[in-house]
Amino acid sequence: MPQYGYSIYGLDPDRTAIASAREIDISPKAAREICNTIKGMFLDKAKEYLEDVIVMKKAVPYKRHKKHVAHRKELTKWPAGRFPIKAAKRILEVLDNAENNAEFKGLDVERMKIIHACTHKGMIVKRFFPRAHGSSSPKFNYLTHIEIAIEEV
Repeated sequence: MPQYGYSIYGLDPDRTAIASAREIDISPKAAREICNTIKGMFLDKAKEYLEDVIVMKKAVPYKRHKKHVAHRKELTKWPAGRFPIKAAKRILEVLDNAENNAEFKGLDVERMKIIHACTHKGMIVKRFFPRAHGSSSPKFNYLTHIEIAIEEV
């Protein structure tokens, strides 16, 4: 069993709370775009934003992985975007965990700001399904790690 750490160091434990999720079955690209969007937001605004993404009211701007991504009229300052519902649900769960960790430490949840939100590619689940004439085609499943750190402002 691997031991995972965090990619952020030097946090003040009296003012910060962290949470992570490992080997989640969501798209690494969608998770990256969501994390870049919510980084720097206050906790309540980020949770509200992710709930709007889940009900398809607000789109997530795709800034790096933007090839063949349709334009969305609800986006400002950036044309391309999507509604990554599955990834938004999982990241919302990690945000809730970070909020619970902050509450357990006795921090003020209304003044929490996301200072670190990142994703890393996890394990690749390799499968093959049979085709005609004894051949097969690969079917790979990419898993994702999520890390979130919040700080009391």
